[in-house]
Amino acid sequence: MDGNSCNSLLFHDKELSCDLLRDLNKLREAGLLTDVIICTDDCEFPCHRNVMASSSPYFKAMFCSNFRESIQERVTLLGIDSDTFRQIITYVYTGGILITVNNVFHLIQASSLLQYDKLIGTCLKFLQDQMTPQNCLSMICLSELFSLKSLKEKARHMALKCFKEVSLSEDLKELSVSELLDYLGDDDLYGEEEHVFETLMSWIRHDVQGRKCYLQELFKKVRLEYVHPMFLFHFIANDPLIQSSMFCRTMLESACRVIFSLNSNISPDVKPMWHSPRRFSHQEFLINVGGRKDSQQTTRDVLLYNERSNQWLRLAKLPLRLHKATAVSLHGSIYVLGGLSMANKDKTVTSGVYILSLKLNQWRIGEPMLVPRYSHQSIGYRNYIFSIGGIGEKQELLNSVERFDSIYNTWGTMANMPVAVLHPAVAAKDQRIYLFGGEDVMQNPVRLIQGASYQFRSMLSSEFYCGKPKSWLFIAGYTKRIIAYDVTKNTFVKCADMKDRRMHHGATVMQNKIYVTGGRSLTVDNTIEDSDSFDCYDPVTDTWTSKGKLPNTLFDHGCLTLQCIPTNLK
Repeated sequence: MDGNSCNSLLFHDKELSCDLLRDLNKLREAGLLTDVIICTDDCEFPCHRNVMASSSPYFKAMFCSNFRESIQERVTLLGIDSDTFRQIITYVYTGGILITVNNVFHLIQASSLLQYDKLIGTCLKFLQDQMTPQNCLSMICLSELFSLKSLKEKARHMALKCFKEVSLSEDLKELSVSELLDYLGDDDLYGEEEHVFETLMSWIRHDVQGRKCYLQELFKKVRLEYVHPMFLFHFIANDPLIQSSMFCRTMLESACRVIFSLNSNISPDVKPMWHSPRRFSHQEFLINVGGRKDSQQTTRDVLLYNERSNQWLRLAKLPLRLHKATAVSLHGSIYVLGGLSMANKDKTVTSGVYILSLKLNQWRIGEPMLVPRYSHQSIGYRNYIFSIGGIGEKQELLNSVERFDSIYNTWGTMANMPVAVLHPAVAAKDQRIYLFGGEDVMQNPVRLIQGASYQFRSMLSSEFYCGKPKSWLFIAGYTKRIIAYDVTKNTFVKCADMKDRRMHHGATVMQNKIYVTGGRSLTVDNTIEDSDSFDCYDPVTDTWTSKGKLPNTLFDHGCLTLQCIPTNLK
């Protein structure tokens, strides 16, 4: 051996502790050298005090302090059944335990009492892995019973996120009224207000006599301002239990006066409802519908932009190719109205209406307009869609206006435009529809503002943004200039210019900003170029920023904002 060799060796037997514990377990099973018998309800378990004291603070305090159990030959445990304690003993002596859905709750209860923290943590992870919308409410109750904070947070998150599935579980019907009030009143509840109403009514009807006294408090949790008007009108208003409560009837009448009022000034005795939807239930999406894409082909594409993921998604295609139709959003659906049908060589002017449900991603046929038209303009608000002007079947310039009532699914005739124009920009505010510019029959620009007074509450179209002063409407297109029109003063204010002259583009408002998509631009050498640009204007800072590119060049398309609950959209 050379002089550099170590003259000592530190030996560590990694298997000794495992072997030692294994042998102790064999001694325990044989009843040898045990010095205490732990008794449960109907069984006795001979054990070693030193092993049990080393395994948990509970037994350490019991056997190493001045408690009488430290010298007793037999110790009785209360509140733990024999099968559960047998598993605990096996875990203590072997380090292994089989956790199942049938024993996990008993193991958590016993581990909590006996202070086996690692076992509690393992059971907690097992429960989190087993958690479903059908059992998450039970896990909330369990977490409160044993002060399991992380389990409660995850179960609560699932209950709020998966509201539709959770509301169908039997556990929900067994909640106390305070638990249900807390659940339905949570701002993070991910669901539609119609379903909130159905859920509380289902809970009440589970025990009508015992629970109908809570109807008043529960009904307050329904944010009636965000209930679909048709559901409010046909279902909530006609529910016998709601009609039996004076408070609910009064609250419902106030909501209906706000939603269905024909006047912009609501009486002071009508208290406002909630000012915003639940935080994560509704999301705004920008949607481009149809138009002409690469090579100027009329497209059936429907593109959805998700701002949170900064991605474009393709929705179900339009049922047929339509040129110069209009598209509006209403109650979580997209309405496409009129246009030139490109289904055959004759190019038929249509009065057809097609409706896309974002929830189902399916198109259906709606009630047709009274007059076939294209190159018209449409606007949607609350329960109505207005379809304005355009070109008719005989290529005549139309000044007619018609209105669709989504509650009764009917179209009606309204007052005509003073001057018939094509492609006007349209917005509505304070009981008036405003038409800005447009083209005459020779496609010459028209410098004209038209206003029509219709009795309905304030609204904004996708073409305009009611900005810093609430009386401003913003106008973009045909030139690089952006101007804001002050409704109250009947004056214009210049805003920051777009980067290029744009026409035949789409524009909508999302998150209090104006988004402009595609269109056609005029280059410096006066040639027309199709655009795939996607730009955003912030009225607060009066600045433009690029949001990237569209999936393809696009013009003469519909551009709108749809607020809904995303189900399959990430």
